[in-house]
Amino acid sequence: MEVMSGETPTPTELLRAHGLRVTKPRLAVLGILSRGGHLEVDEITRQAREDLNSVSTQAIYDVLAALARAGLARRIEPAGSPARYEARTGDNHHHIVCRACGVIADVDCAVGSAPCLDPSQTHGFELDEAEVTYWGLCPACRALAAQD
Repeated sequence: MEVMSGETPTPTELLRAHGLRVTKPRLAVLGILSRGGHLEVDEITRQAREDLNSVSTQAIYDVLAALARAGLARRIEPAGSPARYEARTGDNHHHIVCRACGVIADVDCAVGSAPCLDPSQTHGFELDEAEVTYWGLCPACRALAAQD
């Protein structure tokens, strides 16, 4: 990718650098994910339709799959919740999920660098990532529970 040192690549440059065609839906989804958060497909679709006027839900699924394969988006699947997508990739961070409201926050690697944790048995695998989900109650839900 031809980007000068210190400059953040544009969404177009990111797509091209990862061998993906530049399309309006891909640019829209990259823009939505770059605003942060852990978004469900329905929310990404709603925001993309605001940007593009018309885009199918299947097109959004296809874009998200392509971005995830290319390493430009990360899919997380907290137990009991729909899949969520985020733009923070490549750093092997973890997540904390509120059991009551479902809000998700990022948690940096628990120990050292990726994969952050060493299993007791690797079965011959070369490990490069560990996925950890912490569960609990967020401050807002704890405050609500204390009022009851």
